[in-house]
Amino acid sequence: MTTDTTTKGTTATGETVLDARGVTMRFGGLTAVRNVNLTVNSGEIVGLIGPNGAGKTTFFNCLTGLYIPTEGEVRYKDQVLPPKSFKVTAAGIARTFQNIRLFANMTVLENVLVGRHTRTKEGLWSALLRGPGFHKAEAASRERAMELLEFVGLDAKAEHLARNLPYGEQRKLEIARALASEPGLLLLDEPTAGMNPQETRATEELVFAIRDKGIAVLVIEHDMRFIFNLCDRVAVLVQGEKLVEGDSATVQGDERVVAAYLGEPFEDAPGKEEIAEVEAAEANADAPTDAAPGKENDR
Repeated sequence: MTTDTTTKGTTATGETVLDARGVTMRFGGLTAVRNVNLTVNSGEIVGLIGPNGAGKTTFFNCLTGLYIPTEGEVRYKDQVLPPKSFKVTAAGIARTFQNIRLFANMTVLENVLVGRHTRTKEGLWSALLRGPGFHKAEAASRERAMELLEFVGLDAKAEHLARNLPYGEQRKLEIARALASEPGLLLLDEPTAGMNPQETRATEELVFAIRDKGIAVLVIEHDMRFIFNLCDRVAVLVQGEKLVEGDSATVQGDERVVAAYLGEPFEDAPGKEEIAEVEAAEANADAPTDAAPGKENDR
């Protein structure tokens, strides 16, 4: 089913940051993601698109330890990732979510400081005794957090409560918090959802700036103009399977992609009832105990 038309270029010679091999996710007897292979190289921005219910967020959850794949494996810089989300973050992968998950009653600065916890080495006793080492680490974390807020344009609002930020700035704050863990790969789940054209353009520029800092990016998005302007490569998921992968022109010109977005069935495509069962099972699946509250609904 899959057609891989990735072109050779400068990005193809970079280090492989993410290597997902044969990732399959079943909920009982229902398959939400089936045998998906995807790589992301250093210096790349890769897009993941597909119609509603295609399994995009389920795939993201498999990459980040929120779900343990039924089959397949996920490697980061040639190391198999542990099946725990906090360990995946510590390894070097950070993500944002479809639904913003900020600490609403904490300040903007405090939200970013939360993202630093995987990169601080001070233990319990250091925190309790608040010795010189603790204060030095705390000052360094605050300095780095302020740098990130300046990077996303929120340094002037460091002491504002997160809940008081406009929607677009909350999205930026979530990205800054993800960057606080110093990732080598950033996963963005619909970063422009609900944004106006000006905010979308600002997000595009921000993602380019993140890439320019040496961080690879994998992004899910429904805004096709945004995704095709942004990405070096685009992979298309349809009903849990990768249909095609290649540059923007190749993907846009593929008749199967057009048909999938128009809702036309392809050979062996599951029916509406089966798709609804998969979506229901996915929504009700139990997340690992270290997952953040709430479930992601794949859109």
